[in-house]
Amino acid sequence: MSYTTPDASPTSSRLAVPTKSRANVLGVGIHAIDLPSAASIIESAVREGTKGYVCVTSVHGVMEAQRDPEFRDVLNRALLVTPDGMPTVWVGRMQGNSTMRRVFGPDLMLEVCRRSTGNGIRHFLYGGNPGIATELAECLRRRFPGITVVGTFTPPFRPLELSEQLALERQLETTLPDIVWVGISTPKQEKFMAANFRRLPCKIMVGVGAAFDIHTGHVKDAPKWIKNAGLQWAHRLCQDPGRLWKRYLVNNSAFLVAIGLQLAGLRRHALPPSSHWPS
Repeated sequence: MSYTTPDASPTSSRLAVPTKSRANVLGVGIHAIDLPSAASIIESAVREGTKGYVCVTSVHGVMEAQRDPEFRDVLNRALLVTPDGMPTVWVGRMQGNSTMRRVFGPDLMLEVCRRSTGNGIRHFLYGGNPGIATELAECLRRRFPGITVVGTFTPPFRPLELSEQLALERQLETTLPDIVWVGISTPKQEKFMAANFRRLPCKIMVGVGAAFDIHTGHVKDAPKWIKNAGLQWAHRLCQDPGRLWKRYLVNNSAFLVAIGLQLAGLRRHALPPSSHWPS
């Protein structure tokens, strides 16, 4: 893994971020990393006091980015974009990134939390249905004795009103977390992080989607062999077909066609440079 130091804002420190190639997945740059590397980069960001956000991106996110150029820009300006699904890993490997491994959002959360029992990282949980974030905080404290979870915030399903935004800012100013874990689904969580990572008093924001529900047992995680086969979408679809059928069946079919055209060289997708700090 090679590293480079991007230009940061005047108030930020400078941080080594991975650039040994990103997979170009329909114009979305996904870093060719593995789980330990991703966790180490987040730890380094906290240690260096660098502000940024991390997106865990699967086929769903990539296809949302095809329909929404603003969202594609949000992904490509992230500090780190991890390969959340096996199809993104397979594309990366076909592009020469042989050591690329899946970095599933819930797994990334557990790995960073596991490490933080010995490094003092302070965590804040933003997202979930009412009561879920509080439940998750207790789950993490039981699983990782010594972890510091300093607060939770359950947002409404709509954008925050000014009074709610100010309440969140006051809570973070009081608790001073290092990492804010955001679980409000794609693409809302990524857009929220991009709009708020500079103004909120924290260092790193990480969007982890269904991690809040998975780690509290409200959504059943798939067995490892299903994940490795790239079939986790089918496992999720069986649990919630009414909400997820369009996301998976329509998106996955469209992805196969689009990525086939890209890999065959019949359609090109420009990938912006990764060396610029998000503006």
